[in-house]
Amino acid sequence: MALRRLIGTALAVGYLALGAPLLAAPKSSPSVTLAPASPESVGFSSERLKRLDASMQALVDQGHLPGVTTMVVRHGKVVAFEVHGKKGFDGPPMTKDTIFRIYSQTKPVTGVAMMMLFEEGKWRLDDPVSKYIPEFANLRVYKGQNPDGTFITEAASRPPTMREIMSHSAGFAYGLVPDNPVDKAYVSTGVLGAKTGQEFIDKIAALPLVGQPGAQWKYSASVDIQGYLVEKLSGMSLADFMRTRIFEPLKMIDTGFYLPAAKADRLASMYVWGPKVQKLVPAEGFMVLDISKPPVVASGGGGLVSTSADYARFSQMILNGGELDGARILSPSTIKLMGSNHLGDNIMTGQEGSFRNGRGQGFGLDFMVITDPAKAGTPTGEGTISWGGAAGTWFWIDPKNDLFFLGMIHILNKDGDPALRNLDDISQQLVYQALVDPSK
Repeated sequence: MALRRLIGTALAVGYLALGAPLLAAPKSSPSVTLAPASPESVGFSSERLKRLDASMQALVDQGHLPGVTTMVVRHGKVVAFEVHGKKGFDGPPMTKDTIFRIYSQTKPVTGVAMMMLFEEGKWRLDDPVSKYIPEFANLRVYKGQNPDGTFITEAASRPPTMREIMSHSAGFAYGLVPDNPVDKAYVSTGVLGAKTGQEFIDKIAALPLVGQPGAQWKYSASVDIQGYLVEKLSGMSLADFMRTRIFEPLKMIDTGFYLPAAKADRLASMYVWGPKVQKLVPAEGFMVLDISKPPVVASGGGGLVSTSADYARFSQMILNGGELDGARILSPSTIKLMGSNHLGDNIMTGQEGSFRNGRGQGFGLDFMVITDPAKAGTPTGEGTISWGGAAGTWFWIDPKNDLFFLGMIHILNKDGDPALRNLDDISQQLVYQALVDPSK
């Protein structure tokens, strides 16, 4: 969880500066999924779950959040789905159908889209990305800068692989680290503001990698590259592919890359922690994209809006081994592959970086993976996968305990507020202390 806080902070800092084990399906597929059930029927204590509610309500009462939604699901049964506070400090009450910008929680959805094409034989994990994006055939690697600021580079030892772009180990940057020269170049050249997919690829190809492919883990624009690949391999726009192949089959009725006018009043207000004023202020600028109309380029790395109910259907599909209510999205073996650690031994055994054996965390195909709960300091089960979004949304899927959790807020740079910095860790503690009979 600490890593997701780091990434959320990096995203928000960028905003401010600019202005494992195999994942298993449950033992038996529930006959009715995502139906309400008593906590006790699936091993939870109703009384202990109240601690989660009290914690979230306290954050609202103390002014740290305008509002929040939380959901706990086990064995396909919704044992807690609560709303607290308002959509905005001066807005209407938070509701269960409130819409949020989920930012990087888009990444696992793009990963699923990629793996659907994997199942169709369109690509293989260890294929060079240049097989599908020829512009990446002769990438250079950053070595330093000349006095005039131009880059000193060397040739990449090889093109990055598809596995590496799905595990953030290909060497690409994102534009989120203000003191990193390559990140700075992503910003100054407008990589993420490209007007076409081809322009996006051309801009990345013209910049150096931060290191040799496979040598390090670095959060990157690689999932936006995956979005481009989905379009190229499928012959469809990313938005159309997700809508027809994922959202419509899963009945995710409020998820997409823009918000129709008829749903605009359901959007939560967006805030950002202002370090100078030490409080939340309305968010605007770089990170708050116009979602009133379809984007020119749909961002596979962070462009979706969604609801708790919709993302719950996506999460339950993952937990079910790729299927929900008769809609088969992926096979169980592909879900297992996504939830396995794909980082090389050189990264996992290294002394630096966010992912290594000593931390009990790895990275799968667009998910973080818990490889050792004790080392990771988490009560979740081994093999738990997770990620979060820049505006503070967070989730985890725990196959060992057959449960998932969703939390939705709308706060950029939330870690600036000490009361919100450990929100993901605290929610895990409060969920698992309430799971008093895991055998049920």
